[in-house]
Amino acid sequence: MKTQVLIIGGGAIGTGLARDLALRGIHCVLAEKQDINAGASGGNQGLLHSGARYIASDPSAAVECRREGRLLKKLAAHCIEDTGGLFVAVAGDDETYIADFPQKCTQYGIPAHFLDIQDAREMEPALSDQIIAAFHVEDATIDPFRLSLGNIAHAQQLSTRLLRFTQAVDFKIINGKIRSVLLLNRMTGKKMSIEPEIIVNASGAWASEVAALAGARISMLYSKGSMLVTNTRITQRVVNRLRHPTDGDILVPGGTVSILGTTSERTESPDLYYPEIHEIDHIIDECAAMIPELAATRYIRAFCGIRPLLGGGSQKAQGDDDRTVSRGFALIDHAREPEKLANFITITSGKLTTYRLMAEKTADLVCGRLGVHAPCRTHLEPLPDTVDARWTEPGLAPNMWLRNNAPNDVLLCECEMVPQSVVEEIVGTIRELDGRPGFKAIGLRSRIGKGPCQGTFCSQRLAAYLYDRQHLDNRRGPSEMRAFLRERWRGQQPLLWDLPLAQAELLEAMHCGLFCLELKAEGWEKFT
Repeated sequence: MKTQVLIIGGGAIGTGLARDLALRGIHCVLAEKQDINAGASGGNQGLLHSGARYIASDPSAAVECRREGRLLKKLAAHCIEDTGGLFVAVAGDDETYIADFPQKCTQYGIPAHFLDIQDAREMEPALSDQIIAAFHVEDATIDPFRLSLGNIAHAQQLSTRLLRFTQAVDFKIINGKIRSVLLLNRMTGKKMSIEPEIIVNASGAWASEVAALAGARISMLYSKGSMLVTNTRITQRVVNRLRHPTDGDILVPGGTVSILGTTSERTESPDLYYPEIHEIDHIIDECAAMIPELAATRYIRAFCGIRPLLGGGSQKAQGDDDRTVSRGFALIDHAREPEKLANFITITSGKLTTYRLMAEKTADLVCGRLGVHAPCRTHLEPLPDTVDARWTEPGLAPNMWLRNNAPNDVLLCECEMVPQSVVEEIVGTIRELDGRPGFKAIGLRSRIGKGPCQGTFCSQRLAAYLYDRQHLDNRRGPSEMRAFLRERWRGQQPLLWDLPLAQAELLEAMHCGLFCLELKAEGWEKFT
């Protein structure tokens, strides 16, 4: 196979780059070793930054977030809920930081409007009566799955080829140029060779591993951020703690739930990480200072992601505090590095909010190498609202099901009200990608398993549907269900107390007793 550009990594940056290059008429192949948004792009709070969070710690990142956030609200509005945000301080917070906040926001062009305390509490009744200062900012929320799925769907319409579950395992280098890349299909075990003119490493936390295949060295820090999901939506707006960025200082509404976060803990590997009990306790304690009811609310899940941060030079963290590392992005032209690889580029770090800008700068460099003079269009052309991505939106499936009122359209997931017709549509989309429909792929593209029962009931119904349609056989079925529930268990284990504990016991009784799926023993031992 030959192509102009091989993109390695299917997160927001990789899919955004594929669309940018496709709009410029460049043929691309995107290889992702798992599925779309398997890394940091799928393990974040879904916060579209106004930039106010970084005005003291990283002003350049703050300005990038301000510009890109406003642009995305116009060009990808279907992926965004323009909630607005509050920055609030509680008694005991740093008064100097509070006093400097509006001036610094003005300095970097970030709107921050002072609010009377009473007005702030009327806007968000859940706020603590210990609030001493409040400002309104332009924060919003974004659906990262709909964003990335929409980007790659549009890129595919423009001739990009997507290879899911396909990993780059070897580079053939001749005279300072990568001549071919060996790809491994992790589902089938088959290997294939591809000859690209340019290779872009957009693999996020795995950027150093991919670079090492080419003999290049990138020093990375892996910063784990853990988050919690509430059973209900607590606030209508994003609520930030008015202090230097630290643990447990953001509450982000996401559809029908809220997401609390986050932590910053160094980890040695981008492959072995999980939310821990001490992180969960700390997040709840800190966020409850802003919103007291968080101390007693019900949580349905914890999850985490790995921030890929550059670990050398000016990016180096102060001690173990990874929050001192810039949230700006790094575009590395390896032709100018010691390895002198003429056709190898790495794009890493950055924020979800700035993914489009990162893709644009990378595409500019790629086009310069290819001699292509077509300008960027992603800052002008809206992201299409594709069918491939729409079922990640909370509330869309139940609205459709209730409107259609089709008696034969059985609900497969009662918590999120996902009917059989939605799953059938998603299966069709996966088939178009030459993929095998399975629990994980369907869960990624819908709300199945993301409600309060965390897969206790819908996993059985989904298995029955997939068997009936012959998408699963005897060999794959139990392993697919086990892997699906293992991931649910991974998010439940750190917060098992009160009602969630009883819920977990029910899941164990049903699946271990009825189906002989020993979830806890097999699912947790690899994370401890």
